[in-house]
Amino acid sequence: MKCLCSPMTSSKPLPAEEEGQGLVEYTLIVVLVALVFWVAIKSINIGSGLAAGWSKVTDCVTDSVKL
Repeated sequence: MKCLCSPMTSSKPLPAEEEGQGLVEYTLIVVLVALVFWVAIKSINIGSGLAAGWSKVTDCVTDSVKL
């Protein structure tokens, strides 16, 4: 008689193609989330505000180094 086991309870290691599948799926999710954030940031013009804020930070750091 053959044992009917589910793939999850099998003690055999997964083939290489199945091991990389999860990594590819997570990578696609991360890329999709990053794309959504990028589009959201571009659509509300927060980029110019961030650039101005970063400029102030770099000016402060530069001024404190000169002292």
